[in-house]
Amino acid sequence: MKTITILIPAYNEEAVIVPMYERLKIVCATLPDYAFQFLFVNDGSSDGTINKIKQFKQVDQRVQYIDLSRNFGKEIAMLAGFDHAAGDATIIIDADLQQPPELFSEMLEWWEAGYDDVYAIRKAREGETWFKKWASKKYYQLLQKIAKEKIHPQAGDFRLLDKKCVQALITLREQERYTKGMYGWIGFKKKEIAYVAEPRGAGESKWKFSELVKLALDGITSYSTVPLKIWSIIGFVISFFAFAYLLFELVKTLLFGIETAGYASIIAGVLFIGGIQLISLGVIGEYLGRVFIETKERPLYFIQEYSEEKEEEEEEKNQKQSHAD
Repeated sequence: MKTITILIPAYNEEAVIVPMYERLKIVCATLPDYAFQFLFVNDGSSDGTINKIKQFKQVDQRVQYIDLSRNFGKEIAMLAGFDHAAGDATIIIDADLQQPPELFSEMLEWWEAGYDDVYAIRKAREGETWFKKWASKKYYQLLQKIAKEKIHPQAGDFRLLDKKCVQALITLREQERYTKGMYGWIGFKKKEIAYVAEPRGAGESKWKFSELVKLALDGITSYSTVPLKIWSIIGFVISFFAFAYLLFELVKTLLFGIETAGYASIIAGVLFIGGIQLISLGVIGEYLGRVFIETKERPLYFIQEYSEEKEEEEEEKNQKQSHAD
């Protein structure tokens, strides 16, 4: 019997984690040909999320959990899950019930048909503003134009990954991670399916606007050097016109003498060139900052508690106690 790891990253999801777990049990009960492992990754939650997960563990041996030492972000939490996933395939799903577990059966069918990465795209989003939908669409269009790898619009982390895909992702130990781009970078045989994103089961979204902007910048800077090339071209064009204007003023001075230059035009030119320089330095700084972070080679995460290690410790204690008796 093949084992499927269900990977559930969770951050402050106390309000929805119980109905999520109950729905997982119902869906997995309809798939008797597979053994399931429910791997919860608690990403440093400050509420009672981890306590709820431990309660699941007490009554269901399929439940495993990783309790990270602090909030590292979803990208790192997923990597921690990949590192400890023991299944022949891994299905990633959010804890907020926006992604339907009922799609597992279709994912497994395509996986058995030979596909290594069965990813689900959102054909509709319930409960989201038109601006967020529009911004997401335009961002993926931009990213697809500048990235070398194929980026699948509306395809998030809700997907089934064969063990070989998980092992490939584990080898990529980048600090500033953009896993959506990594799925395309590692390759393998992919299959697209569709679903309707439901409203959150409870609670509020943990994605702040600043975090979404940071994730977008990570996606651009991780998989393309086009921004650097663009500003190189802009710098060349401005330098060309500046040099041409310099020649024009030089010839004009030689032929007609020196004129009093306008103060406003000088200030405007200085401010324009200065602004261009600051923007270009900011783009270079984004890439340089990534290099700085990567060269530190710090561990990507630390684990506060891991359920399997706890089980091993309890077994050792029981063995020692039995020998003592």
